[in-house]
Amino acid sequence: MSAFTQRVGDEDRHRVAVLVRPGVMPMELGLVHQLFGYARSATGEPLYELVTCAPAPGPVRTDADFPIHVAHGPDALAEADTVVVPATHAPDETNGRLAEPVAEALSRIRPGARVASVCTGAFVLAAAGLLDGRRATTHWKSVPEFRVHFPDVDLDPDVLYVDEGDVLTSAGEAAGIDLCLHMIRRDHGTAVANAVARTTVVPPYRDGGQAQFIPRPIPPERRSSTARARAWALRHLGRPLTLRELASQESMSVRTFSRRFREETGQTPVQWLTRQRIEHARQLLEETELSVDRIAADTGFGTAASLRQHMRALIGVSPRAYRRTFRG
Repeated sequence: MSAFTQRVGDEDRHRVAVLVRPGVMPMELGLVHQLFGYARSATGEPLYELVTCAPAPGPVRTDADFPIHVAHGPDALAEADTVVVPATHAPDETNGRLAEPVAEALSRIRPGARVASVCTGAFVLAAAGLLDGRRATTHWKSVPEFRVHFPDVDLDPDVLYVDEGDVLTSAGEAAGIDLCLHMIRRDHGTAVANAVARTTVVPPYRDGGQAQFIPRPIPPERRSSTARARAWALRHLGRPLTLRELASQESMSVRTFSRRFREETGQTPVQWLTRQRIEHARQLLEETELSVDRIAADTGFGTAASLRQHMRALIGVSPRAYRRTFRG
């Protein structure tokens, strides 16, 4: 049995290899280990085996004031079911090309393995040719440079993460959390992903189509999904919305729509809609001088009392207290 293979019951544990390079960002490295490391089976056993590797084992400098020691070399990539490439503040890609040690390391990845990047780790995947002709994302600040070097990639700068099946990319560091939870949800279901989110005290679900920094997130359309209905709902948050109206956007029955919606988001349509209205209200409280009554109307809660009730239930504070905290 490989050094990187553990057993969960009668099945091999899913192996995740994290490929680090000089200048790696410790937060990105840590979030991958923490999130996958907290995923547990119904009997409490770890569902993933994680290993950190580098093009050459030994000390690797980070973008902080401390190095890390990496015990494993590129052979670990040949053993992995999933390979994650975090960002670095000292990129070794020049004119869209990989440094030879990184290219050689990536060549060890076995066929059929899933590959993912966090933040500007997408540059590595693109330089390796893994993103040609595919949708991908990266940190919005790096979009102009990315487009210059990788014109064959269908870059979407306005989303948190993109899932292309065997290749996934995410935006900034926090979006890496969303991507890891998405992969855990895809591997083991909503209950496991939600348990990981609760343990790490992060939101259990943010749609990959949510914008990185655009005020009103609009999910991308996907075939046989509820994305079009979610996008439509976000454009009409200020008015009452019925389940039948949402279902009609996808030409589905209410029953089919509700089932598929929960499968895709982990929430009921009402729960999701309430959360989106709360997030929009938070934005308006932070960024505008609109009255609480006006914000309640614009976000579909109708009255200030209703907005207060929902904000207290979901985030534990009133609208005015929230505004004082974020606007002074």
